[in-house]
Amino acid sequence: MLDAVRAELAEHGYDGLTVDAVAARAGVHRTTVYRRWGDVGGLLADVYDAAGDDGWEAPDTGSLRGDLAALNHEIQAAMSARPPVMEALIAASFRSPAAAEAQRRLWEDRYTRCEVIVERAVRRGELPPGTDARRLLVTATAPVYHHLVLLRTPPDPALPDAAADAAVLAATAGAFAGPPPA
Repeated sequence: MLDAVRAELAEHGYDGLTVDAVAARAGVHRTTVYRRWGDVGGLLADVYDAAGDDGWEAPDTGSLRGDLAALNHEIQAAMSARPPVMEALIAASFRSPAAAEAQRRLWEDRYTRCEVIVERAVRRGELPPGTDARRLLVTATAPVYHHLVLLRTPPDPALPDAAADAAVLAATAGAFAGPPPA
């Protein structure tokens, strides 16, 4: 069923996603879909939730800079993939409360899994103790999302490394140590 949702979303976008089309593609009766998922938002929420059950682990290259760059390269590849399923899911989250909540859970899960990058860097002495992992991770990854989602620019092969470099410079200077600025 979730493969059918992804395929329909990739081919037709959120506006073209219907329970009837998903049911037909999956080879089930539409009442089955309505009974289990209720509506398109319920289907999308399950797609997001399934993404959180994928066994994904944060990169471990042996350095903070390498880990952040590898993470950014993964993000850029996923955001640039064709068909644009990730892009369509993000767009859908603005239109479906169920998808929005599922997306929030997925981002929370991903950032939590990535906190190990910062923990390892602190243990290696690359970062000061007390570095706020979430703030550093958001700072490191935000430029990739900003360029691809908000500015809608083509993927830039240099951007993942440049964003990682900037975040590492800020982090090693102590920008993420202690409480966030008021």
